[in-house]
Amino acid sequence: MKCKVIISFLILFFAMLDAKSQRVEQSIPEKTRILFLFDASGSMLAQWGNELRIDAAKRVLTDLVDSLRVNDKIELALRPYGHLTPAKERNCKDTKLEIPFAPNNNDRIIERLKYIYPRGTTPIAYSLEQSANDFPQDKNYRNIIIIITDGIESCDGDPCAVSLSLQKKDIFLRPFVIGLGMEEQFASEFDCMGEYFNAKNINAFQSVLNGILSQSLSKTTASVELLDQNGRKVEKDVNVSFINTFTGISEFDFIHFRDRNGRPDTVEVDPVLSYDVVVNTLPPVVKKNVFLKGGTHNVIEIKTPQGSLKINQENTSEYDKKVQVLIRKSSKSEIINTQSVRTEEKYLIGNYDIEILTLPRIKINNIELQQGKTRNIDIPSPGRVNISYSSSGKGSLYSIDENGRQTWIKKLDLGGGQSSFGIQPGKYKYVYRSDRAMGSKYTQIKEFNVRSGQTINIKIY
Repeated sequence: MKCKVIISFLILFFAMLDAKSQRVEQSIPEKTRILFLFDASGSMLAQWGNELRIDAAKRVLTDLVDSLRVNDKIELALRPYGHLTPAKERNCKDTKLEIPFAPNNNDRIIERLKYIYPRGTTPIAYSLEQSANDFPQDKNYRNIIIIITDGIESCDGDPCAVSLSLQKKDIFLRPFVIGLGMEEQFASEFDCMGEYFNAKNINAFQSVLNGILSQSLSKTTASVELLDQNGRKVEKDVNVSFINTFTGISEFDFIHFRDRNGRPDTVEVDPVLSYDVVVNTLPPVVKKNVFLKGGTHNVIEIKTPQGSLKINQENTSEYDKKVQVLIRKSSKSEIINTQSVRTEEKYLIGNYDIEILTLPRIKINNIELQQGKTRNIDIPSPGRVNISYSSSGKGSLYSIDENGRQTWIKKLDLGGGQSSFGIQPGKYKYVYRSDRAMGSKYTQIKEFNVRSGQTINIKIY
């Protein structure tokens, strides 16, 4: 009976550990804060269709704010700019958080919009910078800014630099920028700030605003399909990173998984951002500027055909530490990986150059790796050389090929009475001059052969 109780306890204990390990650590907050950065500069008094721009913008924004009152997972705030002082005063700090974030403040925003009148200039950069203080610190919320403007920065600020800085500080996600009836030539002024939309007329403005809300608030999922050379969905177990295209910062990281039926798992991602999806194969594969459609499931297909490379050496005990192998793409200088001897690693299919850090180093070029296959590289086991000497000195070790030509391997100065090291099979020459010698002519030369598993003893007097 006691044994059964212990077993039951252990089962419960490991189940709890497993449950803890299964916790989802990367999730999107359920609640969202949206700040409307609203242009109320003098240019908003221009005619737009049958009404003034400011009237059309306030009417459409009022309807949107009113429609959002039913969503208890959203908090709103309003920061206009250009509405406090006349344009002739060129007040480049003309912005104010009129309605801060709070639950159920829709009516307050609607009421305040009625009394906002265009007067001043367009300090977009400064207003954006001040908005950093508008969002209370709370990891349970996503922070979104929607900028509504009919003009570009007029105060010599740099909205792009400000936007990037605040995004990197995780103050808010990539802003949405809606241009009201603006010239196409100004698009580049806003693309660097966030995602830009040009609303050419009032109907387009309403459509864009509704589209932004749908993109921002709808649950969005994605799965990454890793394809082999023939487009089959078989690759798996690779680290995948969703990198914010705008900031270069990783937003999501996971290790690719397939279930028993070969289907990839589904992850929830934020559709407000665009991503560079990095599949961390060797070398990595990057799919740039991936835009996700909000409110639906997105499938991202990326070709990552792989083969394996295995370096075999039966006995490595003669080396004092594990032998490493440098891996490069053929004819390239960049090292893409360091692999240990007697291990197997996956790489993208293609040709590679390897450099095995034995003594001497072994270089093999243009090794072809094929889809789903393992390429075995066999290297002979090392021997060992023991050198004993009566005095310290300066020396060098050379290898000698079958034609008698020598290649310098390394400097091998002696000190301490004895030197011992592992070395690959082959013919060698050791050139040595004692520190006591009175000239170069007293240089000593020792030639020797090494076989796998053999120990060579060399004495120098």
